[in-house]
Amino acid sequence: MIWLWPLGLITAAIMLFPYLREPLRRTMGPGSRREAPGECVALAAGVTHFQWIGPRRGPVAVCVHGLTTPSFVWHGIAEGLAKLGYRVLIYDLYGRGFSDRPEGAQDRAFFLSQLEDLLEREGVEEDFLLLGYSMGGAIATAFAAAHPGKIRELVLIASAGLQTNVGRMAQVIRRRPRLGEWLIFALFPWLHRRGTEAERKLQSSVPGIVDLQQRELRFKGFVPAVLASLRGILSENIGEDLRLLHRQGVPMLAIWGETDDVVPISSVGRMTELARSAKQAEIAGAGHGLPYTHTDEILDVIATRHRKGADLITALGFQDPKP
Repeated sequence: MIWLWPLGLITAAIMLFPYLREPLRRTMGPGSRREAPGECVALAAGVTHFQWIGPRRGPVAVCVHGLTTPSFVWHGIAEGLAKLGYRVLIYDLYGRGFSDRPEGAQDRAFFLSQLEDLLEREGVEEDFLLLGYSMGGAIATAFAAAHPGKIRELVLIASAGLQTNVGRMAQVIRRRPRLGEWLIFALFPWLHRRGTEAERKLQSSVPGIVDLQQRELRFKGFVPAVLASLRGILSENIGEDLRLLHRQGVPMLAIWGETDDVVPISSVGRMTELARSAKQAEIAGAGHGLPYTHTDEILDVIATRHRKGADLITALGFQDPKP
């Protein structure tokens, strides 16, 4: 039975390797932040990286990014909003980009605290445009529901929290603590590289976005943050928040990608059920990366709404989907 010993050692090595890889990654600290654009500020749960884009005066737009795409995902849209006269605030959620990686749950309270602290620090009090992409849509919706009087308009782009297609593995990760942890440490880095690499040939308003996304894997805390968010904010339903915003009369605009396989276009119907006052638009041919692959179309939707009020028109490859 001596031959079983090597087999046992190999099995143990396979089981332990994903956990051993995490401590070997770089720490996000002052040295790594030297190349960060904008500023870094210490908030209640840790250092947060943020950047203002656009004129020094004008209406404010605040952008909340998604699960694995830090604030750089907004650069194309932020520059477009700046041309419309907005002062645009983008920032890195905890666990991503140049922000700290605090341990613990990443539920709505966790993310709302970071956003509230940052807005207070920057003197943003009310009447601002709030945009959320993917997981950031769930965060933005939760924030708007908690502070409806502060929001000029809520813009959701491929928002999570309705019918996000998380897949079978993500369900296991959420429901099976030990197995879920091993799966995300073992498989997520490979899946993240594969998924981002598939977009390398796509047009992008953010130069080098594939390399920037893959760069996140170099730093400690990113993979645990993904796990914590899958079990936290991404396991929550924003349905009641949307109903509240509808009743409060908060203007809402939802933009979806026609070929999105993460947040399916069927979310349009669910949004209509929850908040009939929300205006919706579909970007033809767009997948889940639409903020950087179809930036101009999104800006056209936003600009058209600003010019013509409540009704969106069909033009330039985007459509106003029917309930």
